[in-house]
Amino acid sequence: MTPLTDLDEVAIILLNQIGYFPKGYEPHTSADNIKESVPYRLFVECFLERMDKGWLVEDIATVLGTTKATVYRHINKLKGFDLLEEVGVEVEGSKKKGYRIRYGDLSKAWNFTEAHVEMAMKNYRQTIDHLQNLVEKKRGKKK
Repeated sequence: MTPLTDLDEVAIILLNQIGYFPKGYEPHTSADNIKESVPYRLFVECFLERMDKGWLVEDIATVLGTTKATVYRHINKLKGFDLLEEVGVEVEGSKKKGYRIRYGDLSKAWNFTEAHVEMAMKNYRQTIDHLQNLVEKKRGKKK
């Protein structure tokens, strides 16, 4: 993808590759295309274009013209990829829970994602090897 220079094109491809959009995704709202959809706009307009900012769910819902439930659904997907972190946002003298790209830097956030994937793969490997050993022991007992 590195030859591509259009942010929207690269973002859409990445979000499809990591499974943020379901296969064959079509917006369910009045949006005419993915770029106008809530999940896309949430990622790009809120989180990418303002990586330093902690966003309140209420503010995101207002900016995107959607419900808090919809915002939470898409935030939870991004949290599942370890791309977002919870941050305190100052509101009228008190702290509220907000969200932003982890570390305020997409590249650093992705490093965190990669580390979790590598750890998960290592754990899967250990489980597979253990299961293989158990199967071999069980076969050995039947002989």
